[in-house]
Order: sequence, then C-alpha cells, then structure tokens
Amino acid sequence: QVRLVESGGGWTQPGGSLRLSCAASGDSPLVMGWYRQAREKDREFIAAITRNGDDTYYGDSVKGRFHISRDNAENTVHLLMSGLKVEDTGIYICAARQGMLIATTPTSWDFWGQGIQVTVSS
Repeated sequence: QVRLVESGGGWTQPGGSLRLSCAASGDSPLVMGWYRQAREKDREFIAAITRNGDDTYYGDSVKGRFHISRDNAENTVHLLMSGLKVEDTGIYICAARQGMLIATTPTSWDFWGQGIQVTVSS
C-alpha cells in the first residue's frame, strides 16, 4: 500500500508564503494532489499533478497563488503557497491515485496522508 507523509506547513500572516511537501512510498510515480479540510467545511480540492509532471490543475480558490510541482527522483510533490489568506487555513492532505488522469472528487483518489496544519492569521 502506498504511504504518503506530509511535511512543512505551520503559521504565517496574510500575504505570506508556505511550502508543503509530500513524500510517497513505492517505486512507480502516481498522479498526486492536495486537498484542504477546513473547520466545519467539506474537503476541498486544491491542486493535482500528472505522473510525469507535464500537466497540473488547480481549484478555483487557489489559482494564481499556489503552485504544485514534483520530483520523481525523490518521489515527492511540493505545494508552494503564496499570497495566503485567512480562508486558506485548514488541514492540507496529500493524495494519490492509480489512474492516469487528474481527478477533483475525493472518491476518485486511492491513498491519503495524515494531513498537516496550515494557519493564516493576523
């Protein structure tokens, strides 16, 4: 079974930046992405990237501010978050799926990390 371990995160003030990383076990690259679980809200799609990194997709709330990338030699994906807003606060969860294409619904993803806290406040 694929294991996903997030790192990074923490606290910053509005307008700040944070970088998240997700290390995946296994030898074969998978489509990977990020979801956000905010307090009293549903899990929200944030970003995803294809196996070879040639295509990405972002949720509407983070377009132009977040950037997803991957390093297949290290089997790791990164999420660079800039221009952070208070509403970006939540638990960020790394996900992976066995299919070839990017998906945006949680049920389409096969593996999940534990999540990591991101807090944006003044």
